Amino acid sequence: MLKVAVAGASGYMGAELLRLLLVHPRAQVVSVTSERLAGEPLADVYPHLRGLTRLTFDALDPEGLARAAECVFLALPHMESQKVVPVLRRRGLRVIDLSADYRLRDASLYATWYKAPHIDGDGLAEAVYGLPELHRKAIVSASVVANPGCYPVGAVLAIAPLLKSGFSSGEGIVIDGKSGVTGAGAQGRKVDPMYLYTEANENLQAYGVATHRHTPEIEQELSGLAGHPVTVGFTPHLMPLNRGLFTTASVPLVRTAGTKELLDRYREFYAGEPFVRVLPEGTLPATRAVVGSNFCDVAVVADARTRRAVCLSAIDNLGKGGAANGVQNLNLMYGWDERTGLDAPPVYP
Repeated sequence: MLKVAVAGASGYMGAELLRLLLVHPRAQVVSVTSERLAGEPLADVYPHLRGLTRLTFDALDPEGLARAAECVFLALPHMESQKVVPVLRRRGLRVIDLSADYRLRDASLYATWYKAPHIDGDGLAEAVYGLPELHRKAIVSASVVANPGCYPVGAVLAIAPLLKSGFSSGEGIVIDGKSGVTGAGAQGRKVDPMYLYTEANENLQAYGVATHRHTPEIEQELSGLAGHPVTVGFTPHLMPLNRGLFTTASVPLVRTAGTKELLDRYREFYAGEPFVRVLPEGTLPATRAVVGSNFCDVAVVADARTRRAVCLSAIDNLGKGGAANGVQNLNLMYGWDERTGLDAPPVYP
């Protein structure tokens, strides 16, 4: 059994990681950390995990994690993982980071989008962007895997086949993303009013307009697919859902194509991918079809009138958009079937 630890396990992402890891047949959770909940029994904080663990939350101690575990998941606030990863790397541990700290290859972008300089250039240079559908081979041998953000997963998987096949140049892409409230994290005692029940329920609102931190991440991965810089318009929205993320992307086409031809390219691009389901013509994604899973459902519709493709995807923001994708990366890193521990179907209703 591989000994794994989860640092920052008191948030929604940490809780979802533990739900998956505590029943993973090849992993043993040996340590969980939370500054806010240090000393509290894990099962008292998360009653849904009763009977699965006797672990207690500890304060974060990188050296202690290095002594206890072989692989560490970091679900820490942004700009905190880079303080921990150097210690773990020196001790020979492998890391799967669920924050944004190692996602952007250009270190200067952190000062622009996260308002702080990156302090671990060596770790950033070694980190692999953890989207298996694009970087599977590199993930297998990586020492640091940067798990993607939820919006980039939905957007990139919805658009990727068009760029790779040359149907789109990458110019003029407009992306609309809608996420459930867990996308903001548990937030502890400092809750943004927009995430309160009375504000989020029966409401739909945009936020981070033209400034959302996932924008450079989306552009980085789409640029890699296109082979040249790609700039997108991206607007996120908050939906009154616990879990789920829906993406609609409007993508200009460089030549006329029908829906069937585009779908053929999607099926070819995602052939053999265990967690991407390309839906048949006439069927569109829905968040309730993927909740509690690592699946991404994708569809594409050709709009001949505007010579655009409408690309759609649905994921669970805590699943394929976070914790479950992290477990998929774990499986790849240790040579296991990447479906291990992730083969349960989505929750319905």
